[in-house]
Amino acid sequence: MVAWYQPVNMSDEEPEDDDAEDLQEDEGEGEEKEAGEGEEEKEAGEEEEEEEEPQVSNPLTEDIIKEGLSLLCKTGNGLAHAFVKLEIKEKELTDITLIQNFIHLRYVDLSENLIRDMSPLSSLTHLLWLKMDSNRLTSASMEELPYLQNASFANNHIKDTIGINHPRLASLNLKGNEIEKISELDPEKLSNLHTLELRGNSLKSTDGLYLPKLKNLYLAQNSITYLEGLEGLEQLTTLHLRDNQLETLDGFSESMKCLQYLNIRGNGIGQIQEVSKLEVLPMLRALVLLDNPCSEEGDYRIEVLVLLPRLERLDKDFFEEEERAEAEDIRQRRKEEELEQEREREREKELEETEDFIPEEEVPLE
Repeated sequence: MVAWYQPVNMSDEEPEDDDAEDLQEDEGEGEEKEAGEGEEEKEAGEEEEEEEEPQVSNPLTEDIIKEGLSLLCKTGNGLAHAFVKLEIKEKELTDITLIQNFIHLRYVDLSENLIRDMSPLSSLTHLLWLKMDSNRLTSASMEELPYLQNASFANNHIKDTIGINHPRLASLNLKGNEIEKISELDPEKLSNLHTLELRGNSLKSTDGLYLPKLKNLYLAQNSITYLEGLEGLEQLTTLHLRDNQLETLDGFSESMKCLQYLNIRGNGIGQIQEVSKLEVLPMLRALVLLDNPCSEEGDYRIEVLVLLPRLERLDKDFFEEEERAEAEDIRQRRKEEELEQEREREREKELEETEDFIPEEEVPLE
């Protein structure tokens, strides 16, 4: 017996996402990636123009569903089979009400349609993987889906992060939306979330990221001017802040003891001394500082290594042994100079105290 639905089986392998970008962030990506993002912005602009026109209803039909179904699996009792994957892209769908009848779907990709309402998906309580990129969503809010592990809502018109409360969610993609503030991401309900993608939104601050289990955070191409609320990210290993508006590096905390990779390329860091504020990050090994004013200084690489001796890689290149030796010499020389200056200050202080002490002349008794 073959059905169009199936029960959840968490051991099954998740399908490969051919359209997902590589978020391991090669610092040399530059022009090629930026060109692609420009095309995305153009497409987003075209969608906004279309949105002004009255939307013609184009509902999901059984025939369309039949064309998109694949991946046959056993049902819960083992006596029947069901197609568990549904992929329907570029069909200009506006209404997906019919999907609520297929309660055992586990992998759903409805990208590149005209969908505004995701509420029918709430019936898919066995869903593991959901992709709703490039639709017309203004919210990612849904009823709790108990087994959902990966969700992508990239390139929509989502305004906030409210209503995302899936307990097994591990990866959440909200890039290319219109989010100005992070709010109501409950760390207790999102206790398994390890990767959060918020690139290309309108964030001005990092406040609201109280997610102690988060490991990978992508905040590039926002309008972030200052960092706050990062002290709770105790397991974070990767932080990407490229192309924001940071001028200082205040906001990092010693509680961020797992952070290994930090990308702050294309910000406004003017003073190389700001890098010293990263000393609180004991595991930091790779730092990207290109396209900041401070990276134009002549001894830029050596100066960074002097301030962060544990660093292994700056921008694209690992440090050579010669650079490490030179940085160590400079560091030792500066320490000696600081000690000498401190001793000089102490001598001057003692001298001042001596000069200030003038004993009163004894008045002779008549």
